[in-house]
This record gives sequence, C-alpha cells and structure tokens, in this order.
Amino acid sequence: MAAVEAEGLVKIYRSRKSEVRALDGVDLEVREGTVLGLLGPNGAGKTTTVRILATLLKPNAGTARVAGFDVLREPQSVRKAIGLSGQYAAVDENLTGRENLWMFGRLYHLSSPEARVRADELLERFQLDEAADRVAKTYSGGMRRRLDLAAALIGRPRLLFLDEPTTGLDPRSRLGMWDVIRAQVREGATLLLTTQYLEEADELATEIAVVDKGKIIARGTADQLKSQVGGERIEVVAHDPAELPRAALLLAPDGTATVEEHMRRITVAAHGGATHLVDVVRRLGEAGIKIDDIALRRPTLDDVFLELTGHVAEELPDEEEVAA
Repeated sequence: MAAVEAEGLVKIYRSRKSEVRALDGVDLEVREGTVLGLLGPNGAGKTTTVRILATLLKPNAGTARVAGFDVLREPQSVRKAIGLSGQYAAVDENLTGRENLWMFGRLYHLSSPEARVRADELLERFQLDEAADRVAKTYSGGMRRRLDLAAALIGRPRLLFLDEPTTGLDPRSRLGMWDVIRAQVREGATLLLTTQYLEEADELATEIAVVDKGKIIARGTADQLKSQVGGERIEVVAHDPAELPRAALLLAPDGTATVEEHMRRITVAAHGGATHLVDVVRRLGEAGIKIDDIALRRPTLDDVFLELTGHVAEELPDEEEVAA
C-alpha cells in the first residue's frame, strides 16, 4: 500500500518580472514501511514537494494523497497523520527541551499529563534527558535537530517527512542523526527524506528518486541507480604528473580513461574486478610508471547524477528565495 501518491505535481512561482516552474510534473510514490530518499541539489524542487504533501502549499496542477487522504480536500486529516521536520529546527529557543515537547504535545491535542509522559519518552529516546531542563538556545546544532525530530514524533505519526534533516550539521552530528533516523526505520516508520547529500541517500533510503530542475529523472535503489553508469572502476594516482598521458594510454588504449590532471588521477573501467587491479599494477610496474595510490571502487551516486543529468549536482537558487 502506498503511504504517499502524487501525480503530475506542478508548482509555479510568479512575480512581476519572472515565472519559475519549481515542480514540472512530479510523480511520486512511497510505499508503507519504506524510506524514499528525494535526492537533488538546492533549488531542485525537493522542499516544494514536501510542502505540498504536508498541505503547506497548494500545487498549480496535479494530485496527491497522503496516508489515504487528498491533500487539497482533506488537509486536516493529512496533518493528523504526518510528522514534519523542516530544514531548520522549529523549536522555541527560550523554552527548555521538555517545555518544547510538552507544547508540541498540547498542539497535537494530547492532555497535559499525556504530553508530559510523551515528552519524557522522547527526551530519553533521543538522548536529551540530561539536557531536558536547559533552554534550547544552549543546545548544539545536533541537539536542536534531535529535539526538532522528537517534536515531529510527539503525535505518533503514521508518516514522517524529513526535509534535509542534517543540513548545517558537522560530520559527527550528521552521523548521530543518521542513527536516530535508522532507529525510526527499525520501528517500522514510513519516511520521505529529502537530501542534497549523496552519501546520506545511499545510507538511509530504501529507494531513491533523483530530482533535477523540478522533475524526477530517475528512481530505484542505490545499487540499481549505480548500475546505470556501469561496473567497477580502477583509480590510479600517478607519482609524476608528466607520466599521466603515457599511463592513461597504457591502461586504456581505446582512449576511454578519465584523467584529472590536478589530482594526478586516472580512472578506467575495471573488467574483472580484483584480477584486473593486479594486472594494472603489473603493467604500470613493467612500464616504470610510479604510482602513489591505486584502488578499486564502485560507482557513487555522484557518478549517477553526472550520468543522468550531464552535470554535477550543482546548487540552483534556493526554493525559499524563489518563493519569495
């Protein structure tokens, strides 16, 4: 069963001087109990999609159902069924962590005692119990994000929208948020996760939908998407930059090697995996070409995005700036 179904979503932002098509016919499906990663750079249409599904924006065209409810005809039912954690923590900095969660519980129509109990449960689950009675302005960025996610869960939603949940976090805090999200998945949550971090989609998502300029351009598991750009690759870092042309010709006489001069790196397709790697080392040694590093790697989602779009995952103007 689908927790989210969207067909032909179009969203146009108009001003006196211009018209921007933020969404251009987006079709989307999130099955219950799965995590769909909506992957793309800033301005690709990810946040606009989430806002429409969360009933915060109305589309210019298209339809969407969330938890079985139509987002236009049944917005209140949609809101009761979902939890939303946006790009920026929506907590009140002048309240303590406990007070923030109690307040959100009351907004979700929990009684005051129920809200207190639920707040305590979530503070412990998100390892915020020791800081529960500190005002939120004293929290680190990672702690605020965890508090914001806890607030999104206070009403025990059937479906959770996480819009770039690790934006602005340092690497350690990002890994901590990944652990929190994985815990929700293990408990059977259905998640729609937007991200501009390729490794984040790879780590967390059951399926990935790649967004570029308001359109879904590909969808599948990380392995399925990576298979679209071919198999494994061998990367060689030459010791002497002057040897790059000779090494590239030796490894790929057909001219298919990719040479990055500033990195002194050559990349070629690996036909035979580790066996080919051994052969490359032997040939370079016999040719007297010294190397600083050599590795066998699978295609990354960076490679996928480049293959699908013809460009790197460049940032476009932020969707909030476009909307303004």
